[in-house]
Amino acid sequence: MDISEVAKKSGVAASALRYYERKGLIHSLESAGVRRRFSPAVLDQLALIALGQAAGFSLDEIREMFTPGGAPRIDRAMLSSKADELERMVKRLKAMVEGLRHAAACPAPSHAQCPSFQRLLKAASVGALENRQRYRPLR
Repeated sequence: MDISEVAKKSGVAASALRYYERKGLIHSLESAGVRRRFSPAVLDQLALIALGQAAGFSLDEIREMFTPGGAPRIDRAMLSSKADELERMVKRLKAMVEGLRHAAACPAPSHAQCPSFQRLLKAASVGALENRQRYRPLR
């Protein structure tokens, strides 16, 4: 398949396909012409890339999910770790939803006087502090 056919069938822009190729996520076949040509298996690879991105994996992590020949090679421990991370994120988001719903319907005269809203603010500030400390550059 040429690059335009892959783009049409996968919904992935040709520019993204070229980028994925530069990053080593997919590989084009040897071609005599100017246009890149791909094996039909590239569609499965692109589906795995899309799934990995939707789950929050980086492109570098996704690249590790393929053998040099392009076959899937998925580290189960990495999947389990990502699932744990997503589960923690879902719990935080559910708590945030509940807090926002409460704040929207709270009978207190102001949000500053609402104990539930104050707990929500405190949780948000603690989470922000943890994120800042987690991503602080090493000195």
